[in-house]
Amino acid sequence: MRFFLLILFTVFATSCKTENSVNRQNVDANSVTNTNKIANSPSQTTGKIPVYTYEIVNTFKHDSKAFTQGLVFHNGFLYESTGQKGDSTVRKIEITSGRVLQSHDLSNDYFAEGMTILNDRIYQITWQENTAFVYDVNDFKLLKELKYQGEGWGLTNDGTNLIMSDGTHVIRIIEPETFKTTRTLVVLGENGKPLLDLNELEYVKGEIWANVWHSEEIGKPNHIARIDPNSGKLLGWIDLDGISPDDVERGDENTLNGIAYDAAGDRIFVTGKNWKKLFEIRVKPKQ
Repeated sequence: MRFFLLILFTVFATSCKTENSVNRQNVDANSVTNTNKIANSPSQTTGKIPVYTYEIVNTFKHDSKAFTQGLVFHNGFLYESTGQKGDSTVRKIEITSGRVLQSHDLSNDYFAEGMTILNDRIYQITWQENTAFVYDVNDFKLLKELKYQGEGWGLTNDGTNLIMSDGTHVIRIIEPETFKTTRTLVVLGENGKPLLDLNELEYVKGEIWANVWHSEEIGKPNHIARIDPNSGKLLGWIDLDGISPDDVERGDENTLNGIAYDAAGDRIFVTGKNWKKLFEIRVKPKQ
């Protein structure tokens, strides 16, 4: 009898050990799967954020009285939104000479900010007036005004939707006809903290490029952030520090703020608030 009980106990113990081993393997497998899901999540920052630099391809004149808030390339010309109450405009510019070919002045009540062109319409936002203006791109005729909540800083588009910054670390995706926010992107820096003061925007090859207002305060003077438009993930930095020596230390707001992309010619133009020059640049990895 005792011999029979001993055999029964041995079989039971072996069965439990085998079952526990299988369960542990399943747990380990699930852990690996979950870890991979986290690592591959687009919202996660993995590894060191790449930094790019530039080379100047061409240098052009820029109106030093233009407090640049938005810059767009369209059909061979630059379009610019300038800020400050009493000086806010939307204008069409000849690139090679910097000459203003066409201009529309905003009322002194408005402080203009970013702008973009979509479907032959110019969209221009304002800083604290909660108002967007829509113009015909050909004659600058005002077509309508649209309202939104919060501040307006930068504006671009992906060919379908408008993309707006509001001075925080949040980017809004906006329906053009109603100016209603359809979704938002949260942008974090390398340290996992909110990347604040996202300013003038440009959509470049499937990425959102953003000037960061006073980026020198985070140790990155005149840097442009490259952002994933689907997740908000920070993809890289473009270091433009020192690009325009003539425009350094002429005022607190005399900073880089203006990115325009010529998709057909694969050209990038940059300038700053009250800068004397506009630059065509080529971006390349930083050694």
